[in-house]
Amino acid sequence: MPISELLKTSEEKMHKTYENMCHDFSVMRVGRADPAILEKITVDYYGSPTPIAQMATISVPEARLLAVQPWDRSMISAIEKAINTSDLGINPTNDGVVIRLAIPPLTEERRKELVKNCGKRAEEAKVAVRNIRRDINDKLKAVEKQGEVSEDDVKKALEKSQKLTDDIVKKIDETLKKKEKDIMEV
Repeated sequence: MPISELLKTSEEKMHKTYENMCHDFSVMRVGRADPAILEKITVDYYGSPTPIAQMATISVPEARLLAVQPWDRSMISAIEKAINTSDLGINPTNDGVVIRLAIPPLTEERRKELVKNCGKRAEEAKVAVRNIRRDINDKLKAVEKQGEVSEDDVKKALEKSQKLTDDIVKKIDETLKKKEKDIMEV
């Protein structure tokens, strides 16, 4: 496999790792209503687990309120039950048409816990990025040993790999700082 292809593959994996971390950050509850917090909750919809977003309209009528309006009104109690049994810690209320989720303000203790969780998730992402770098470096050294490419080309590729890793780790740190600030300010 050519060096450029190896580098491209590792770059894609690193960016995917970063995107996954960003997605995990987006679904963390920070005291504001965000439809993303319902993404992982599934409801038994005629025998198959279905995400809420595929069976209802989710809107944000106010800063701390989510409204879930099922397309099939008979599913209101099932959706409400799924939200209650999830780990969201929010009690839904329904009027027979719409389920409302009032997002409570975060306590100082909960904020610190969220910041700690974000830090753990960011560290996991950094470790994953470094593992990707290690794998690509091992492959580059193996290609060099086989005599397929010159030592200079491998050295340049190793430098590119390190620079890419440093850039992604820097992005992870910046995103973590923004998220921590977001959590502590709400």
